[in-house]
Amino acid sequence: MTTEFPEITLHWLDQSRAQRMVWLLEELKVPYSIELYHRENMLAPKSLRKPFVLAESGYITQYLCDHFAPAGNPTLVPAKWQAGKEGQVGGETEAYRRFQYLLHYGEGTLMPIVVVSLILNLLGSDRVPFLVRPVSGFVASKIQNAFVFPEAKKNFALLDGMLQSAPGGPDGYLCGDTLTAADILLSFPLIAAKSRFAGIGEWEGGSIDKAFPRVWAYLEKLENSPGYKTSVDKIKELDNGKFVAIAG
Repeated sequence: MTTEFPEITLHWLDQSRAQRMVWLLEELKVPYSIELYHRENMLAPKSLRKPFVLAESGYITQYLCDHFAPAGNPTLVPAKWQAGKEGQVGGETEAYRRFQYLLHYGEGTLMPIVVVSLILNLLGSDRVPFLVRPVSGFVASKIQNAFVFPEAKKNFALLDGMLQSAPGGPDGYLCGDTLTAADILLSFPLIAAKSRFAGIGEWEGGSIDKAFPRVWAYLEKLENSPGYKTSVDKIKELDNGKFVAIAG
């Protein structure tokens, strides 16, 4: 097990998923520094194309956890094997299977729906020429209701079911009764979904939080986690008190 920590620099891009990495590093209790970037084109600067730069949220998370979770915060990764089933196909714990699935679910399934909704919102905004905006906004609204809303409901129902059947009970986290790196990864698409999905479709009970109160309680728990709050405070400290979770 490594006892000397390498120098970790987090290249933090404003209004991006990088915020989860600040939270993860706080939970891992490893020393790191932050380089802030404000982007006009929403792309990473060319200066970041250097040797051994980790990219892609799931891979970064898995790499950091593989190297630093055992010493820094072992509960960020659930125990892999059931007792007596080490190395067997299907011998993994339910918590570990959930963990592996969720590392990819947030980016591969939930986040694309959020991004589509963001793009459709822009089609009805003042970024579109005034004469075109009524038509583009109308078309975007139709797509939101026909595609984004059903997919949003489907995914929130999935998360609701996973929370209800989670190891350790429905009042914990998605993989059990302790926070894992998978919960941290899911924080960004869920925070984004809170604003993106609230105004589309007709939610049962009149709003998305009433339709899926268990998921909303889970999200509030994530946002109130000490590690998340510390990660936000750290960015505010470095960026003159400013922090925006996701582009409007």
